[in-house]
Amino acid sequence: MADGGFTKLPGGSVVVALTLPRPLGEGGVRVLVHAVNRQRALTRLRNLGLRAVYLRGNSAPPTPDEVTAVLHHPDGLVWRTAPYGVGELWHPIAALLRPPAAA
Repeated sequence: MADGGFTKLPGGSVVVALTLPRPLGEGGVRVLVHAVNRQRALTRLRNLGLRAVYLRGNSAPPTPDEVTAVLHHPDGLVWRTAPYGVGELWHPIAALLRPPAAA
């Protein structure tokens, strides 16, 4: 379902990166998850309501900048639009799952 990959860190944990369809809008998002292992990372996303999340292969692993971004976030779970625009910052996962503001 998703284009993504993972990177194993020296401490044994992993950073998983997935490009998914945006749950409450159009387009796609790049989601980064830091967890003990790949299965735990996917479980964290599924527990947030992103049920059909699978990682098959390692076609788009996280870049070093993406790893740094997720490691420096307190939740270890961030996203931004994909493909991302120049200067777009990473957002906490709660901002992705929130319904869009009424116009």
